[in-house]
Amino acid sequence: MLDPEVLARTLPGCESLESLGDNQYKMRMKLALASVQRLFDGKVSLEDQQPPSSYRLRVSGTGKIGFVNGSGQLKLEPCGDSETVVSYEGEVKVGGMIAAVGQRLLDMTSKMMTKRFFLALVAEFNPVASD
Repeated sequence: MLDPEVLARTLPGCESLESLGDNQYKMRMKLALASVQRLFDGKVSLEDQQPPSSYRLRVSGTGKIGFVNGSGQLKLEPCGDSETVVSYEGEVKVGGMIAAVGQRLLDMTSKMMTKRFFLALVAEFNPVASD
């Protein structure tokens, strides 16, 4: 889950991810919110790494319609010989025109993006389970 190639494939809307060094990456992502779809340029950081049990994923981006900043603490716990339970908690902050769409729509979008991220991780590590 710390591999930048895996992150590029699993982060929703990620179009490119380039290393800046020290677990930081320049990112270009497409964010769709309601009927608006825009590109954001930003950064992804992997922080507070405690291999193999936890790390923090921080994402920030700006675009013509505002900004998005979010972070999530991911905790990994072995479950048997071949499974890992992943739990997370996080927060997202938005500003600019993007914030005008309303809290309910923002909540739904952030939940959808989180779900897509975890479904993409499942597909990445266990292609049969995602079908």
